[in-house]
Amino acid sequence: MRRAAMAKVRVVTDSSWDMPEEVRARYEVTVVPLAVIFGQEEFLETELTREAFWEKAAQVHPQTSQPSPGDFEVAFRRLVDAGHDVVCLTVTGKHSGTFNSATTAAANFPPGRIAVFDSCSISWGQGFQAVAAAQWAEEGASLEEIVRRLEDLRGRLHVFILLDTLEYLERGGRAALLMPVVKRVARAFNIKPIINLVDGELTLRSAARSYRKGMDRLVEEAKALAPLEKVAVLHVRNLEAAETLRREVAAALGLSPEEVGLGELGAALSCHGGPGMTAIVAVRARSG
Repeated sequence: MRRAAMAKVRVVTDSSWDMPEEVRARYEVTVVPLAVIFGQEEFLETELTREAFWEKAAQVHPQTSQPSPGDFEVAFRRLVDAGHDVVCLTVTGKHSGTFNSATTAAANFPPGRIAVFDSCSISWGQGFQAVAAAQWAEEGASLEEIVRRLEDLRGRLHVFILLDTLEYLERGGRAALLMPVVKRVARAFNIKPIINLVDGELTLRSAARSYRKGMDRLVEEAKALAPLEKVAVLHVRNLEAAETLRREVAAALGLSPEEVGLGELGAALSCHGGPGMTAIVAVRARSG
């Protein structure tokens, strides 16, 4: 029997992290999908290929919607009835109602059976935490111990995002407080904004005179955090730039390119990042 099947604690997460199928299967992670909306059409994120998403996005600007509490309750009930405790990791609660939906659902279960954890991150930042939780569960860690370790991991995680266009972030409506500042700076100086996540909130980190200089800044951010426990490069419809960034991050950190993760955002986050985006997700090594 696989160790994942034997684990007392099981992991639930939402689909905003576009989890590779081999990872989901390996750790038997339950994924609760967000919805992607094109005008009057609505799809579960897990139903859309990237190609189908972008074909539709060329015609209608997409919006996203979090899973309902009922969606999470169905996932939780199946696992609890099978004898498992559950740790549920969600995309940052500062920019999505997903955390609130999961928390509402968890209230329908006995105390101590379900822990809903705000990753305060996105994409692989959330994913690094979900995989770590699944690994700890396989090792026999209790629900309380997994949450304690996740708090430590979350505190060492950094995300830096280089945007090629502001259109998707503005129209997506998830960064209303940030947009006036970013638009004023970007349009006044014709520069590319670099955004980071601070306690789950998108903030303007810096800006660059060109996209190429922005990539250099991302490399500098990663190097300044070294030594790193994990690092990945992300993109939206910008594989060539992402592969270049991956090589440069690896060289700056003394790693091989294969030691730096590489991934493309799924539909839900692409709605907000927009084509051309690149990003770095990094986990600082523990000090001492």
